Amino acid sequence: MSQSLRQPEIVDLARRDGKVTVEDLAQHFGVTLQTIRRDLAELAETGRLERVHGGAVYPSSTTNIDYEERRRLQAGAKAAMARACAEMIPNDASVFLAIGTSTEAVAHELVHHRNLLVVTNNLNVANILQASPDCRVVVAGGALRHADGGMVGALTAQTIRQFRFDVGVIGCSALDEGGDLLDYDLEEVGVSRAVLDQARRSILVADHSKFQRHAPARIASLAEIDCVVTDRAFPEALAGLCRDWQTTVIVAAHPACAG
Repeated sequence: MSQSLRQPEIVDLARRDGKVTVEDLAQHFGVTLQTIRRDLAELAETGRLERVHGGAVYPSSTTNIDYEERRRLQAGAKAAMARACAEMIPNDASVFLAIGTSTEAVAHELVHHRNLLVVTNNLNVANILQASPDCRVVVAGGALRHADGGMVGALTAQTIRQFRFDVGVIGCSALDEGGDLLDYDLEEVGVSRAVLDQARRSILVADHSKFQRHAPARIASLAEIDCVVTDRAFPEALAGLCRDWQTTVIVAAHPACAG
């Protein structure tokens, strides 16, 4: 079966079953694992599927994919973005790091910074930064979301509003063509809004996969963000909007892309 016939059927199988695996697809079509991996990579690039470990899932506008799966996705891009983000955070600063695998990557890059106060609603970030004796960590209390170790809800937002951060670092689940940051969880949206309100400088870390995704809850516009760190250039229309809004866009290339 040719690629032009195989790929639509792969999408149909993912839509029907929710997830497809490389091994099952290779057996189903009688092709190599590498052929299927190329198919899934192309389908993910166009936003028709989302790559996960060992296969792909059909994208949803209402439900996020598993947190552990998200940790594996775009790992090289997240590491490059985290380095670029950390370079913009000075020593002796107060910082908020929000929920997300990209912000966890930023936490790893901040371990060797000096004299930081880091407030976070992400227990994973707190665990990462406990390795730094020169970093004071405050966890914003609230309702624990077991799926990702995040603290959310009114109590979390209330805690955040007791601070004024030098830098607030957030992520998002999707980024639409008009520059809106989107998420799946309204409680998490409320926390992100509080961070933006209390931060003197805001940084969004979002890899290129967010350009193809959809989520129902709006966090903010890129017009409200000081700087975006991503791994690929924005589409020209969105890049133009960011120039109009004076939102800085930093593209952090990584070896897999530069190669």
